[in-house]
Amino acid sequence: MKIVVLVKEVPDTYGDRKLDLETGLADRGASEAVLDEIGERSLEVALSYADKNAGTEVVVLSMAPESSQATVRKGLAMGAGSAVQVIDDDLAGADLGLTAEVLAAALAHIGYDLAITGNLSTDGSGGVIGAMIAEKLDVPAALNLASVEISEDGVKGVRATDAGTVEVDAALPAVISITEALPDARFPNFKGIMAAKKKPFETLSLADLGVEALPADAARGIMIGLSEKPPREAGTKIVDEGDAGEKLAEFLIQNRLA
Repeated sequence: MKIVVLVKEVPDTYGDRKLDLETGLADRGASEAVLDEIGERSLEVALSYADKNAGTEVVVLSMAPESSQATVRKGLAMGAGSAVQVIDDDLAGADLGLTAEVLAAALAHIGYDLAITGNLSTDGSGGVIGAMIAEKLDVPAALNLASVEISEDGVKGVRATDAGTVEVDAALPAVISITEALPDARFPNFKGIMAAKKKPFETLSLADLGVEALPADAARGIMIGLSEKPPREAGTKIVDEGDAGEKLAEFLIQNRLA
């Protein structure tokens, strides 16, 4: 079985996050770049299956600038057998539609039985990439899974809903997305880090995938406005001088909270 795991370099969750007010793109230099945690959990799902099933091939796939190669290699250090990275200057600022188109083309190019992605990245928080990729590949999608069970011919899992839980299953080939309910990822050990340097690492361009490159002014999505979040202001402080209840009630009424 060939399992392809989608991973992504993102700004550190605990670092500063800023937008470039001229381009509208995330300022990637504002904080340390790391492999998205949900991508690591997705990789753990694949590696856990591979640990118990000899002959399983695990590939990490990413669409990112060339500067992200060191981050993507962490997936190899964790245990993936090879990596594929789509690198192209025309992908700068790619929206969800273009991202899904490119990743679907990459999956079709390298081949897969099962593609695994996180349900929500910590930077864009789009939450639709798994569904969009499955639609473009015309394969089943089992999304937002809190548990996963992979077999030779299918995959099944449990998805939480407002009313409870739902058991879903799909025949392979398929695309699934997982939530943070899945276990934490393993840490790369020294042996894995050293081995990662010798594992296959393929780079692809839009031309390699047959995806039409668009000029910078013809994006699939159009940004119509951008502004910086205003600094947080100090809250209202109420001092009890025997009339704190009245002051609190007045504050709630003025702010339409009561």
